[in-house]
Amino acid sequence: MAKQVFIPKLGQTMEEATISKWLVADGEKVEQGQEILEVETDKANFAVEATARGHLHIGPFKPGDVVPVLTVVAVIGKLEDKFETKSIEVPASNSVGEVAPSSTEPTAAASAPGAPTQAAKSNGKVFASPRARKLASEKGIDLALVTPTGGGGKRVAERDVLAYLAQTPRATPVAERVAAEVGLDLRTLTGTGLGGRITKEDVERAVADGRRRTEDEGTRGIESSFLARSGPASEVLERVPLKGVRGIIAERMGTSAHTTARVTLFMEADATEFVAMRERLKTRVEKEWGFAPGYNDLLAKIVATALRQFPYMNARLTPDSIERLAHVNMGMAVDTERGLVVPVIRDADQKSLRQFGVEFRELVSRARDGKSLPDDLTGGTFTITNLGMYDVLAFTPVINLPEAAILGVGAITVQPAVRDNQVVIRQMTILSLVFDHRLVDGAPAARFLQYIKNLIEEPYLWVTAQ
Repeated sequence: MAKQVFIPKLGQTMEEATISKWLVADGEKVEQGQEILEVETDKANFAVEATARGHLHIGPFKPGDVVPVLTVVAVIGKLEDKFETKSIEVPASNSVGEVAPSSTEPTAAASAPGAPTQAAKSNGKVFASPRARKLASEKGIDLALVTPTGGGGKRVAERDVLAYLAQTPRATPVAERVAAEVGLDLRTLTGTGLGGRITKEDVERAVADGRRRTEDEGTRGIESSFLARSGPASEVLERVPLKGVRGIIAERMGTSAHTTARVTLFMEADATEFVAMRERLKTRVEKEWGFAPGYNDLLAKIVATALRQFPYMNARLTPDSIERLAHVNMGMAVDTERGLVVPVIRDADQKSLRQFGVEFRELVSRARDGKSLPDDLTGGTFTITNLGMYDVLAFTPVINLPEAAILGVGAITVQPAVRDNQVVIRQMTILSLVFDHRLVDGAPAARFLQYIKNLIEEPYLWVTAQ
């Protein structure tokens, strides 16, 4: 019996992966434990190993394909064995199953759900029973998409809405979540994934198409003209495909910019005592801890304390509610050769400065080596991004959805300041809080930022806030 090779589920939140490249050719002999495939999930790369010794037979998967976790992508067996397409999907378990070698042709893919028949209308009005209208309203269904059977096929009955709900299209978990976040009915889409499955890309394409249709024609014309403009090939130094990590960044930042009601607050903070505290800690604990606590460590702990004091900032938006979250999971933006990644330190408010620093450095090391686990980069409730080391004074970062806000931190610079009617030299920095006005108003957000400023200016207050 040939052994299956499938995409492993390496974290609680991992739901799909992108095939990066096959490391072994189809039909080539492999050893158990040998790395045969590289895949990418979110911003993490990892290798899939051979589950047995034998000849590798690769399924209909090529680099760039997005597949759900636990999907069988290859089998390992005898040289004459072949991959059987009907065995692509496996039960949701972590066990390695067996598949009988087969020489049959791949089975036909399941057809994608078709467009629903529209309900009968009169002057634009859909006829429906009160119970049908109530159910459709509760479930967010457009009655015009439901096929009516009541009143001789002219009136939508409750049973018609229930039947419509039962026609659940096949979709990846990520596609279902994204559709729910934007309020998109999956039944209106045609899947382009494996076996007609609706993918995240299908949902995002539908959202983008809808947004383009509602844009001002003049603006759209200017934008299209600009994007279409391309000079001679000799003028192009390099073309970087918008895929992989760069594609993920472009997709998420674009979605954030188009869907959030962003507001930015700038606040200057006197970091003189903050810098002094960091220097004293560095002198006292570096040898014992094995590392010197950095500004990011201290800032993260201060912000985590502030999130406990102002829980409305530790929140996310769902289609019908604002959820205030029980855990403070701090995302820390990190620059790597592969692009921007955001490792997440869970329960940051519950960890000591030393514990935070150790975990943060482990996550950064894995991220820069391209070995982050899926759970390393997911589940954040608030993000900090610091560009001070690049001499940036202030900036407006993009909110890391579905979080409510992000804090940008600029360089700490020596500046003249007035204290007690005297001009003195102080260490100053600028904080930039970008928040989603749909979740929080300006004054509450300002109080949150002011609290962070106060702890930076008088860090001994941090002790009283614990």
